Amino acid sequence: MTDEVRSRTISWSDPAEFAPHWETMSGLQFLRALKDGSIEEPPIAMLIGFRIIEVEEGRVAFEFTPSECHYNFSGNIQGGIPSSVIDAATGSAVYSLLPAGVKYTSLDLKVNYVRPITLESGRLRCEAWTVHVGARTGIAEAKLTGPQGRLYALGTSTCMIFR
Repeated sequence: MTDEVRSRTISWSDPAEFAPHWETMSGLQFLRALKDGSIEEPPIAMLIGFRIIEVEEGRVAFEFTPSECHYNFSGNIQGGIPSSVIDAATGSAVYSLLPAGVKYTSLDLKVNYVRPITLESGRLRCEAWTVHVGARTGIAEAKLTGPQGRLYALGTSTCMIFR
């Protein structure tokens, strides 16, 4: 056992600052503003370390680089970390099709892990796309891949829509 101590410090703005944007911007406009930095990323994005790299109607892509702070006792990234990235990406894909003033939340999430994620996995890409967006629910799928397109996880989410 080593005496070396590691630490990680994050800071964020008050999440309540997002509220005025939800009422005046469509989901697509909001996500594009997050991507270009005109709206600060939410605290969970800073905590885990993911960010939006592509946004279009019904499709988003996030990027995430596994870190040592994401490890569990089994020697790989804790499954809840990529699950959170998949949840954010699928929810964002649904949100990209919603008008201003309409919110959503995750109703369920199913993730299939294909292989362990470690530091050696490198930067991962999570691409999500909508399958269905109706009046009350939206369904999206996602895949989490490595630098050479190697598959690490697949996910499906149903979102509840609040009109």
